[in-house]
Amino acid sequence: MSIHYLHDGGAKADFGNLFSVDGPESADERFDTLAVGKGVRIERIVSTGQASPEGFWYDNPHEEWVVLLSGEAALEFDGEAEPHSMRPGDYVRIPAHCRHRVAWTHAGEATFWLAIHYEEATAEAR
Repeated sequence: MSIHYLHDGGAKADFGNLFSVDGPESADERFDTLAVGKGVRIERIVSTGQASPEGFWYDNPHEEWVVLLSGEAALEFDGEAEPHSMRPGDYVRIPAHCRHRVAWTHAGEATFWLAIHYEEATAEAR
């Protein structure tokens, strides 16, 4: 549920709750885009026991910063022997084209992620 307030310029502030999930339950992970701007997208992901399909790897053309807000999960990175377990508060920056996958998410409780996808910084901006 969002609440919109108008100010003098007519633009609306958009309020919500990261842990409030509207709509029917699904067996699939849920991806909700919260904000989009020039070169950036912020999304909430809700997992309930899902993992990436066997042999599937994310290979994104953009940088990604992800924080685990609640629940538990593990991420695997191509070329690394052990998955990285994540608990609430843990975050990871994933460079563009760094192949990774979700090894597992907690099946007994919802796992909430906040992901920020952004363009790689130019050499001048670093």
